Amino acid sequence: MAERVKVTDLPQSSVVETSSHIPVKPLYTPADLKGSDYESEVGYSGEYPFTRGVQATMYRGRLWTMRQYAGMGDAEESNKRYKYLLANGTTGLSVAFDLPTQIGLDSDHPLAAGEVGKVGVAIDSIEDMQRLFDGIDLTKISTSMTINATASILLALYVAVARRRGTDVRRLSGTVQNDVLKEYIARGTYIYPPQQAMRVITDMFAWTNENVPDWNTISISGYHMREAGSTAVQEVAFTLGNGMAYVEAAIKAGLDVDKFATRISFFFNAHSNFLEEVAKFRAARRMWARIMREHFKARNPKSWMLRFHTQTAGSTLTAQQPENNIVRTAIQAMAAVLGGTQSLHTNSYDEALALPTEQAARIALRTQQIIAYESGASQTVDPLAGSYYIETLTNEIERRAAEYLGKIEVLGGMLKAIERGFVQQEIQNAAYEYQQAVDQEQAIVVGVNRFEVEEEKPIPIQQIDPGLETRQVERVRALRAKRAAGPWQAAINGVEDAARSGANLMPRILAAVEASATVGEISDAMRKVFGEYREAVVI
Repeated sequence: MAERVKVTDLPQSSVVETSSHIPVKPLYTPADLKGSDYESEVGYSGEYPFTRGVQATMYRGRLWTMRQYAGMGDAEESNKRYKYLLANGTTGLSVAFDLPTQIGLDSDHPLAAGEVGKVGVAIDSIEDMQRLFDGIDLTKISTSMTINATASILLALYVAVARRRGTDVRRLSGTVQNDVLKEYIARGTYIYPPQQAMRVITDMFAWTNENVPDWNTISISGYHMREAGSTAVQEVAFTLGNGMAYVEAAIKAGLDVDKFATRISFFFNAHSNFLEEVAKFRAARRMWARIMREHFKARNPKSWMLRFHTQTAGSTLTAQQPENNIVRTAIQAMAAVLGGTQSLHTNSYDEALALPTEQAARIALRTQQIIAYESGASQTVDPLAGSYYIETLTNEIERRAAEYLGKIEVLGGMLKAIERGFVQQEIQNAAYEYQQAVDQEQAIVVGVNRFEVEEEKPIPIQQIDPGLETRQVERVRALRAKRAAGPWQAAINGVEDAARSGANLMPRILAAVEASATVGEISDAMRKVFGEYREAVVI
């Protein structure tokens, strides 16, 4: 019998770390889990602390929702893409909005020039929203809308379209991202100061709970912080920190935690450090369960569940050798599935160059379908549970994320930490460290700093009609010219009055969109009362 080679006998390289700088040993054994308790730390799927998943049967009972994030140009073009994706097996729609829509500017605003329809669909009014979902039964799909500062208005537009069709709005299901805190941290599409923005969000919590009960009123997003350069540990800590801030704001507004917390959802990034990502999702689920049960004293087990959507990492896509992005996306998508995601968007391989073509979007969708139906990954719950490395990594991510939450608590909570620039600085430092590692070839990006090719063949890219902006501007101006001025003005005044008085804004916003008020006009009515946020410079 050959003598066993020990790990200590192997050549030792320099320190190996995950993307969060967690040291990785060459080999893990039961000794690495000494003192761990299976029942309290790992347990069973569908049971507290939900480390192994929020549903008992997970994908054996139902596959994750396969979403494809899409929005391009105007409503008609986006509607065509949605119908194409639905015909190819997408099970949920995910709407990308252009920058003016995201920051509450109509398409004819001077600051919107050159941005209309460029990174998503331009939506100015109820007429645009009708065109966006023309021919699509809103009761048979789940719609996710990636919108934050203007989330209340876009949700009202969606509800108004359903009402025009005679649809029972209580049958609508979907999500508005509605996570404005991460806009101050990492993304920048904010409008109002944090306190006023939180008021708009809690108004939506209360209204949606009574009127659209199957709607997820917020998708607390770590995705954009990860895109800005955070580590996996920071993504968990800052996302859960934001979640705690929203729950605290809702409780202070007089809402019962067990009435709104069941509709809270999360949005995470899936990066390429495969096993760290799987452990990240498991750690986040366990931490949130404990936070909700022990810190906020929620009694409903559904309030303890961290339900989340995942998108593969846009920041890892490369313009060099873009076909390599298909492999990156497949690895990231598999990490999300093995980590127990509830829905998933897979990026298209050409997105480092332009909005995706139909062919690229189809490949991205097929990636999910191959994982679901061919890989076997969905056949059993949390198949990596019990791995000495996975469980050790899950524990270490939780420990380090908890340390961050402790620092945030000392600073006075997430709002104070954001106002002081702590969170932004931590992410900037992590991004800088990573870029240095790439520049020094300590971190390898295939096709960028190693394995380059001398000459690359161009690939077809999506082109947006340059005449679209002019047509969209003409539409919004025509709407203003034909609408009834009296009801419109009364509705706009109602929004402003509610902002001043403290009354719930949602009924007034819904009345305004039904009176053909535009996204920009409703945003301006609230700007008059709330003012606008100016970013603090972080040095």
